[in-house]
Amino acid sequence: MSAHNKPGSGYSGIDDVIEDRRRMFGRDVRFFSSSHERSHIAMALGMAPPDDSPRKAILVWEGYLGHLYLVEGGNTVVQRIPVLEQPGARWGFLFALADEGFPDRGRNHNVENSGKLMALAAFGNATDAEPAVVDTIERIVGPESRVDWHPSPKGDFKDSPVYNAGIESEVAKTAAALLTDRMFEVFADAARAHLPAGIPLYISGGCGLNCDWNAKWRDLGHFSSVFVPPCTDDSGSALGTAIDALAAATGDPRIEWDVYSGREFGWDMEPDSAVWARRNLDNAAVAEALARGRVFAWVQGRWEIGPRALGNRSLLAEPFRPETRDRLNEIKQREGYRPIAPCCRIEDVGKLFDSDFEDPYMLYFRRVVSRDLGAVTHVDGSARVQTVSRSGNARLHELLSAFAARTGVGVLCNTSLNFKGFGFINRMSNLVQYCETRGRKLGWAPGISDMVVGDAWFQRIEER
Repeated sequence: MSAHNKPGSGYSGIDDVIEDRRRMFGRDVRFFSSSHERSHIAMALGMAPPDDSPRKAILVWEGYLGHLYLVEGGNTVVQRIPVLEQPGARWGFLFALADEGFPDRGRNHNVENSGKLMALAAFGNATDAEPAVVDTIERIVGPESRVDWHPSPKGDFKDSPVYNAGIESEVAKTAAALLTDRMFEVFADAARAHLPAGIPLYISGGCGLNCDWNAKWRDLGHFSSVFVPPCTDDSGSALGTAIDALAAATGDPRIEWDVYSGREFGWDMEPDSAVWARRNLDNAAVAEALARGRVFAWVQGRWEIGPRALGNRSLLAEPFRPETRDRLNEIKQREGYRPIAPCCRIEDVGKLFDSDFEDPYMLYFRRVVSRDLGAVTHVDGSARVQTVSRSGNARLHELLSAFAARTGVGVLCNTSLNFKGFGFINRMSNLVQYCETRGRKLGWAPGISDMVVGDAWFQRIEER
């Protein structure tokens, strides 16, 4: 294939760019393509808040890439520091190592399982790791560890106590906790050794969704500030390539953006009036229904960019009872050990959690200090809180204020409104299907009794 006909710039490479003129859809267009690696770098640079520092650090860690970068002059990468290839894949491997149903040879582990194992890490204590577990983790992330983890080398680890121990076994949880600490240590050591202190750090890649690590970077003390965009994973890659093209055309990668920049909701049908009764939205009445245990599908405006529901495509529920967490995980078809995150009015954050900094994109952990939040408190006492201000999301803030008037605290369970493995629900036909079919296995019928779309509130008639 000639260079002119090359469809794209590939996965890795910080200098891999294609710019030329091409014929597309009957028109001559300026064509731009850059690598996946560059998309992560550009996305972080373009979305970061203004900063006058002449030098900036970028961390890209995801399924395949694990590098640090030093940037000068706004958007010029002057140094690329390889740290650890395939950090996310190593997490996926540890999950496969413990999974009794995963074969020893010939299969690639699922990188999506990395997030599940990160949730299980909260159940373990790294200091409890026996020498054989420490050895296992060193073989996964230590200086002599292998580079390529595809296909899975599970059969080479039969001597490990984690081998086929079971995903929810104590040894797997301990190993996951140790891997959390050890992997961060590897990257933090590299940052301190190769990057100047006192400059801002921008984080990109799927590992940027790990709230524990984000807090560790913020608390490391080496950087003047830490920025994590809400679409730090591959959901931001297309935006990153567009930002890269913008920088190539103008010299400036910075963009103005809003997290609620997805598509408007598609009202492609009316819910069946024999099943759903329609009324006008009344926040006080919704708050009362939530307090009594009903689960709401909550749809407002445009969907969120990034993978996390931030109050425009959300499932909302009361935050007090652990049973509510179990109910939501059943509705979501997720494992029971997965945590449910809260959204909290900024006015209430300091009363319920150990710190009151703003985190509108749900990217950091904080400790729960209230004993009443059983549905959103993870096993280690933490929660991944979305802070909600009137200026950031007025509709959700109004509902949280109504819930505070009813219960004393403006906090709710907030998890994403989506079919498993798919993006946010964005059509009424899909929303109705979802609400009428989810959550029945544990005896909750219907699983979701209420839908709010804009100013319209639909209640299942059997629940009125």
